[in-house]
Amino acid sequence: MNKQNAFLILAAFILVFSLTLAACSPATPAASGPVTLKLAVIPVLETLPLYVADSEGLFAAQGVRVEFIPVASAPVRDQLIASGEADGMINEVLTTMLNNREQVQVQIVRYARTATAEAPLFRILASARSGITSAQELRGVEIGVSQGTIIEYLTDRLLQAEGLSPAEIKTVAVPGISDRMTLLESGELSAAMLPDPLSSLAILQGAAVALDDTSHPEYSFSTITFRKTVIDQQPQAIRAFLAAMEEAVEMINADPTRWDALLSEQNLVPAPLLGAFQLPPFATAGVPSQAQWDDVLAWAKDKGLLSADLAYAETVTGAYLP
Repeated sequence: MNKQNAFLILAAFILVFSLTLAACSPATPAASGPVTLKLAVIPVLETLPLYVADSEGLFAAQGVRVEFIPVASAPVRDQLIASGEADGMINEVLTTMLNNREQVQVQIVRYARTATAEAPLFRILASARSGITSAQELRGVEIGVSQGTIIEYLTDRLLQAEGLSPAEIKTVAVPGISDRMTLLESGELSAAMLPDPLSSLAILQGAAVALDDTSHPEYSFSTITFRKTVIDQQPQAIRAFLAAMEEAVEMINADPTRWDALLSEQNLVPAPLLGAFQLPPFATAGVPSQAQWDDVLAWAKDKGLLSADLAYAETVTGAYLP
């Protein structure tokens, strides 16, 4: 065998050996697919755009997956965020502040809902047995609230805007919404603060509106919030998520009568209201203002919930909005 033939045989052997090794070696990982964002969701009306975006394929069209983690209460939701088991949530500015009291853990990226002059988020309702029909008649009357929450903040601010002094505003701790509704209906509570659409149900059952946030909508809004590490690591996924949300909001606002099946399926509207409840307009792209942030912060410090200032710019960002 001459040297040239020997070289060719050796080269062929090396090639075959290399191909065999490649076939036996683990495959090169495929390109990663869409990012999955996990959202902890409580059954509130604010979540409707999430379900619309999912059912209409809007998240998929934007190249992002969204996994819903149903939770029964805000404390459970907050625990999932703190542990990293959930990436995002619908909440309020106050809970974001409490999450960030030591360091920035979460950031607000969008409004979820806002009160308007026509559509409330919250109402202070009076028991049918109380005879109360106006804010002025609430002076010195105990109002059922969830203390240390946005419910108590709104109660204070709405009544102060109507001319009541802090000394004239009396609240009593009734954390559970269902408990507030039951006590209100029985007359054991003369008044209570309730979110809509549960407040609409209470009205159907005989409660009277003493005051709602349509009079002062600047105080009343909810937010979409993500863990900061998720935002920093997956900014494009956050942008895609918000782009899909915007499309969903536009669809809802264009035809609010179309979504009864989703409202029922996700328990977002009490059964007695289905078919009769009018969906409010959902907020288009935007974030809370510095003034809104500062007012909640001042209230939280006054109540002893926070001891130090928190920077608006470190927690609220509109940089990912479409």
